[in-house]
Amino acid sequence: MMPFSDEDLQSPVSSIIKSKIAPMLARDGGAIQLLQIKNAKVYIQLQGACVGCSASGSTLKYIVEKELKAAIHPELEIVNVPQGMEDKLEEL
Repeated sequence: MMPFSDEDLQSPVSSIIKSKIAPMLARDGGAIQLLQIKNAKVYIQLQGACVGCSASGSTLKYIVEKELKAAIHPELEIVNVPQGMEDKLEEL
């Protein structure tokens, strides 16, 4: 069980994305947006050059997941929301 509520997670997740993850992705023309945190699942969207990039799966796993899990909790689940699916999070 996750020891934090979704509200508790909002600020630290947002801060790590802004301070650590976004600058890393920006170097390659990519971007990331935090869409929602629900039931300890962090819904993000890789944007910019990340869209359609063959390395975006690795970016998600080795940059986004790694940073968030290391800083916050190892059982956090990170979901990359495909373009156009922003209103259908429950289907992912």
